[in-house]
Amino acid sequence: MRLLALLQRRPAWTGRELADRLGVDTRTVRRDIERVRSLGYTVESNSGSSGGYRLGVGTDMPPLLLDEEEAMAVAVLLGVSAGAALPGIERAALATLARVERLLPPKLQHQVDALRAATVLLVGPKEPVPAAKLAPLAEACAEHRLVHFGYVARGGTASNRRAEPYRLVATSRLWYLVAFDLDRQDWRTFRVDRVQEVVVTGHTFAPRQLDDAGRLVEAALHSTPYRFRAQVRFVISPEELRKRVAPSVGVIEPCEMGSLLHIGADDTAWLASYLIGLDLSFEVLRPPELRADLHRMGVRLAATHELTPRQEGVNHTPSDWPVPEEGEAPHQAH
Repeated sequence: MRLLALLQRRPAWTGRELADRLGVDTRTVRRDIERVRSLGYTVESNSGSSGGYRLGVGTDMPPLLLDEEEAMAVAVLLGVSAGAALPGIERAALATLARVERLLPPKLQHQVDALRAATVLLVGPKEPVPAAKLAPLAEACAEHRLVHFGYVARGGTASNRRAEPYRLVATSRLWYLVAFDLDRQDWRTFRVDRVQEVVVTGHTFAPRQLDDAGRLVEAALHSTPYRFRAQVRFVISPEELRKRVAPSVGVIEPCEMGSLLHIGADDTAWLASYLIGLDLSFEVLRPPELRADLHRMGVRLAATHELTPRQEGVNHTPSDWPVPEEGEAPHQAH
């Protein structure tokens, strides 16, 4: 079993390497390889003093061999993704989870079940993860293989791309491929849900240098031609504001009064709701449409939440609510 586990970890091993890892001599390695073959597993070997071995490609591949920590990690992550952390791959995650759990010893099965039962996921709506596209793109990134694919741009224009894949970047809602576009001779970001018919070629390439794939995606998101580009001033420092606003949402810079947030969207109502949800003091400098939306919301909310004389002067902001002690029910928000 240890021999099989080693053979799965690398494409090829020499006999001496296997012997050193297993603490035996090369003669024992050769004998154990024959035992593995007798069990129906395909192990290819090449002649020579090194005596190299590798698992053959075919239908009789050995089962995935994991130690206790690895098995626990795989089972928990599969359970989380099946529970909606990664929408779009629930069926594949559940099928794999079922196969992994059958291989777990009773003790680990109990631990995984207990952890899953005690875990509550609070996740927002996400776009489905195109697992059938992510897998070949991830493999192409790892193996430095050229890819061909169709791509539909934001405006609906379709094109064919030849690219050197570099990294996959996940934001709060979407996946992006960072790749060097061979036809445009420049780095590009592609929304994976807009990628079509991925073909991983047999041609390899030497990876080009890129400082930060995540920053490239951030820059692309911020330069998207949204219908409305807003500039919002906050009275807190940029460091504090970055704790509330994700890098993929907007660009934050310091200003004399505190911080400026540059954020874009096609809908001012969404922008207004997002800014209000931050629960911070702010002023919209532009666009005027967003200021008008916020004013209308404020007038409507003030009219429907007018305080009685008894309530005036009482501050019920969320930050003033006491934190419930252990065993105490939290205050209900209205």
